[in-house]
Amino acid sequence: TGAATAVAAKHLARRESATAGIIACGFQGRTNLLALAEVLPLTRAYAFDTDAEVQRRFAAEMSAALGIEVVGVRDVRDAVAASDVVVTSGPILKHPAPTIAADWLQPGAFASAVDFDSYWTAEALAQVDRIATDDHAQFHYYRRVGYFQRTPDPYADLGELVGGRKPGRERSDERTMAMNLGLALDDMAVAPEVYRRARARGLGTWLPL
Repeated sequence: TGAATAVAAKHLARRESATAGIIACGFQGRTNLLALAEVLPLTRAYAFDTDAEVQRRFAAEMSAALGIEVVGVRDVRDAVAASDVVVTSGPILKHPAPTIAADWLQPGAFASAVDFDSYWTAEALAQVDRIATDDHAQFHYYRRVGYFQRTPDPYADLGELVGGRKPGRERSDERTMAMNLGLALDDMAVAPEVYRRARARGLGTWLPL
């Protein structure tokens, strides 16, 4: 999931993006920040979580891991408004009570909504110039079963962006967003490399099948 965010950021974020906002400091928040740091010149991150201890631990551990300043904030808006890239990674909800309002995401910023649209109000989503997803068919399936009732249709999927069939960011002031839903194909693409490296290092346990 973090890698999908990073791929989207390569095409939709401003290349000079230096600040990241992480909303929800669990496993997805960690892996998304790690992946973004591989493709963007991050120097600072802002972290928000409803659990103060989780937020504090995230800030300390990720600052040490990445060698950048990670600052805990008291309000979601403080993280969103101050950041070039924003990741929301809370629970996925069919009937959310969204927090992020219009004008919080700054012109020129990129967001990755790992939790579908659970954190984003309809007014905030309406301000996004370009929304991409990882798979159009899956997006529309989830809409049919009750999600994404306030979200505009994505204009591109990751394959179209990477293959050059659809443009990524075209202006520095565009608000852009990736709403990746998760594809088994991503896991299948990564699994052979994980297996190869594990065998080379003598790691893992053989299980009888």
